[in-house]
Amino acid sequence: MSVDVTSEIGPLQTVLVHTPGRELEAVTPGNREDYLYDDIIDLEIAQREHRQFVSVLRRFASVLQVRDLLAEVLRQPEGREFLVTKTMDVLASDELAQRLGTLPAERIVEMLIEGTQEESGPLAQALNEEGFAFPPLPNLFFPRDIGMVIGRRVVVGAMRYDVRWTEELLIKALFTFHPHLANDGLLYDGSEERRSNYTLEGGDVHYLRPDLLVLGFSERTSPAALDELCDTVFAQGRVTDVVVVVMPKAPTAIHLDMIFTQVDRELCVIYPPFFVGPERLPVLHRRKGQATVREMPSFFQALGEVGLPLEPVFAGGQHRTSQEREQWSSACNFLAVRPGTIVSYRRNDATLCELQAAGFRVVPAVNFLAFDDWTDAKHRTVITIEGAELARGGGGPRCMSLPLRRAPL
Repeated sequence: MSVDVTSEIGPLQTVLVHTPGRELEAVTPGNREDYLYDDIIDLEIAQREHRQFVSVLRRFASVLQVRDLLAEVLRQPEGREFLVTKTMDVLASDELAQRLGTLPAERIVEMLIEGTQEESGPLAQALNEEGFAFPPLPNLFFPRDIGMVIGRRVVVGAMRYDVRWTEELLIKALFTFHPHLANDGLLYDGSEERRSNYTLEGGDVHYLRPDLLVLGFSERTSPAALDELCDTVFAQGRVTDVVVVVMPKAPTAIHLDMIFTQVDRELCVIYPPFFVGPERLPVLHRRKGQATVREMPSFFQALGEVGLPLEPVFAGGQHRTSQEREQWSSACNFLAVRPGTIVSYRRNDATLCELQAAGFRVVPAVNFLAFDDWTDAKHRTVITIEGAELARGGGGPRCMSLPLRRAPL
């Protein structure tokens, strides 16, 4: 099996996820900003919500877990050597390196994901100070940011904040050594990126069609990295057009998929103020073979010019207050498991009403999982999962999934 993704909405066949574990318990009110969190999360509730999400996905696709695949990679001598060597490049410790060389694979995975505390000295103990030899990875349950599949090639993200740098190594190890993630090579390797102005995260990369990328220039993805990605896909792939949304520097819009996702062949969900009216964001169009970019009047005109006219559904409905509230809780962040069948958080009522007006049937996950007939339904469907706790992490179903294979449209 090899990876193969050429759209955002093609029938999902294989997907990578990470059910959160004890790494979430490392986030406290005092350090939450260091870990890129606006709140702290109850682990038990988050795991229960995520298990429901995974159960829904399993009705449509093969679901792979990061933790399981990493353990399988670490059982391979070359995989273990890669991870130990690269990890020690980030944190030099001969004693720790020797331990990693002998520990069981599952224990190493636990240390890498959940964190490994340093031995505290007398002063640190007296002052109640704790540190980590390996930092915990509480953002790992958003694997979309660290890995992207474009056709049969892959991109390893170059994360904006160093608290996520270890995630780059983990996803590179999977793409390099695990047969379920076999691919035709790396388009971009963020784990080797050392230039400070080159950052690239998967929430800003939307592969809408084999010849079309839509990208976000956000606080976490830089223009230099976007240019390099464009040059690479133009040279090696079928991509001929790239549309770039120039994002605001706002905590509500850390990635493009927090304000836009495609949900059907001719339909997308947007945060209205950024795409419609006087506050709409600047949009650029770059075409293969042309040395310059064009500024477009609007996002939807840019899509029309490349032959993909999309109609918008307004996240949060028609009122600015509900738009802002629901966008904060990932109302624009959907995962399509096939055209017109999407997964969403249950909590965003105004957005769900807008989707119903667009012809979607809203089916709670508990109902969906209790019956078999909905998987064959021909009408548009939004399957709603519980997500009150997961949403505190700052992402939704698209963030929590890394599609590895989709059937072509």
